[in-house]
Amino acid sequence: MTILLIIILVLIVLVVVFAIATYNRLISSRNRVDNAWSQIDVQLKRRIDLVPNLVETVKGYAAHESKTLEAVVAARNQAIAAQGPHDEAVADNVLTGALRQIFALSEAYPDLKANQNFSELQEELTATEGRVAYARQFYNDSVLGYNNKIQQFPGMLFAGPMKFSPREYFEAEEGAREVPKVQF
Repeated sequence: MTILLIIILVLIVLVVVFAIATYNRLISSRNRVDNAWSQIDVQLKRRIDLVPNLVETVKGYAAHESKTLEAVVAARNQAIAAQGPHDEAVADNVLTGALRQIFALSEAYPDLKANQNFSELQEELTATEGRVAYARQFYNDSVLGYNNKIQQFPGMLFAGPMKFSPREYFEAEEGAREVPKVQF
C-alpha cells in the first residue's frame, strides 16, 4: 500500500512539474514574440522619424512634385496611427511604396541626387530598411515558434484553458512587391 501511494505521489509530482515547465515555455515563447514585435516597432518608428527630413530636402528641389510629397506625408501619418501587426504591415507597405517614388524622383533631378542631405537620408533609410527586414524575420520566426508550441501536443492541452492564442505574422500585402509606377 505504501509503495502504491509513493508511486501515485511521484506521478502527481511529475504531472505538476510537467505542467509548470510547459506553462513556463509558453510564457517564454509569448514574451519572445512581444519582444520581437517591439523591435519591429522601434525600427518602423525610426523610419517614420526620418521621413519629414527627407520630404523637406526633396521639397527644395522638386517643389512641383507635391502629389508625391503629399503621398509620403499621408503614408507616414497612416504608419503612425497603425496598431498591431496587420495594420502596421499595411501602413508599412504604403510608406515603402511612397518612399520608392521619392527615391525615383532623384533620378529626374540630378541636383537632388547630388545633395549631401538627400544622400545621407537615403543611406539612413536604406540601412533602416535592412533593420526592419531583419526585425520582421525575427518576429515571424518567433511567432512560428510560439504558434507551434500552443498548437502542438502537449502545449495545446494548456494553451486553450490558459488563454494563449495564436499571433499574426507580419506579412506584406498583396501587390507590395510590385515596382511602383512613377510618372513625371
